Amino acid sequence: MWMRLAALAVLAFVPCVYAQGTKTPDPLTLDDAIARVAQYHPDLRLAEAQRPIWEARRDAAGLRPPLSVGVDLENALGSGDASGLRSAELTVTLAGMLDRGGKLDARRAVAQANLDSLAPQRETARLDLMAEVARRYLAVTDARQQLAIARTDIEQRTRAVAAARLRLQAGASPESVLLTAQAMLAQAELDRDRAAQADQSARAALSALWRQREPGFDVVTGDPMQLPALQDFAVLADHLQRTPELAMLAGERRIREAQVQLARTAARPDISWQVGVRSNRENRDTSFVAGFSVPLGSVARAAPEIRAAEAELALNAVERDARALQLYATLAEAHGRYLTSRLEVTRMARDVLPQLKRAENAAEKAWRAGAISYMEWAQLQAMRIEARQRQLEAAIAAQTALIEIQRLTGQSMLATGDTPATAAVSTEDRR
Repeated sequence: MWMRLAALAVLAFVPCVYAQGTKTPDPLTLDDAIARVAQYHPDLRLAEAQRPIWEARRDAAGLRPPLSVGVDLENALGSGDASGLRSAELTVTLAGMLDRGGKLDARRAVAQANLDSLAPQRETARLDLMAEVARRYLAVTDARQQLAIARTDIEQRTRAVAAARLRLQAGASPESVLLTAQAMLAQAELDRDRAAQADQSARAALSALWRQREPGFDVVTGDPMQLPALQDFAVLADHLQRTPELAMLAGERRIREAQVQLARTAARPDISWQVGVRSNRENRDTSFVAGFSVPLGSVARAAPEIRAAEAELALNAVERDARALQLYATLAEAHGRYLTSRLEVTRMARDVLPQLKRAENAAEKAWRAGAISYMEWAQLQAMRIEARQRQLEAAIAAQTALIEIQRLTGQSMLATGDTPATAAVSTEDRR
């Protein structure tokens, strides 16, 4: 269940993936990508690989102490009357041990508790892995958005170079203006090439999750500016009580409780017994023999192990409280980071970017008319690009926080009926 919820909620901003081929690319849906990761990534197979081990140990724990057959030869191969086999006594015995104190059930309980703990381990691995898939999708999204920003910068710098060349030819501005515009265009082209390389590296890192060395697909990512409203923090915090990380500690507690019970059974000693038949070769007599033995001091010897097991059980409670507090603090930090970043993305789209776009357009007209210097226009161009990059950084930070919240809770965290906060204002630079 956790795996499906993560696929639907964590990766909500990435609708699908497309594979590139030599001809028409075959679409690769998100579920297909998750299936590939589940098939090839070893982290998801670790828990299942451990299952046969603990099943075998559980079966071994259910075995009773074995019976043993013994043969004793006495008064043989000696001297005098005991020379040769004339006075030999041969005893054949059957021996065993009586488990006391519920040791058999305690051993079974320990093995079964270890077996049961595999389920939350597997779910934790799934959540962690899908969070990693989401982060790598997000890296591709970031690179694609950086590439789009660089192309916008190139487009506006190209206009500036063309205008500077015309003014230079007309004698209205010095050559330094054209050289400066060309240098800024070269920087924008460098940013484009760097974003393209980052996109290729991010896709290679994504495909590595299913052991594909060459990224033979093109990722069509969603808009990182689409940041939905979350559920109340109290609701998200309540989900932490059912997170698989705490379920793992609960499983460890059951293991330690079973170990305490097993240690306590050692205080009740087991009884060793044996029965047999003795044959006297000298007088041809046969007799029945029997015996038993009980170790002494079992309570004293079991006491240290009992104390250690009880201390480990008490430690588990402390570990759970510490881990719960850590999860709560991490969730609070991620929730606050998401709200702050979402606010920044919204305000940048609504209050900053539209004004900078209009200001840049007005500056271009003013410079062409000779009303302002080139550096004033160039400064506004740079401010617009920096604002878009700042907005993108905030969006990526929000999406990263969203992934972390999903990983922590394993639940859908979107507020019912809410629409993305920036849906109406995040397309300013597309107009």
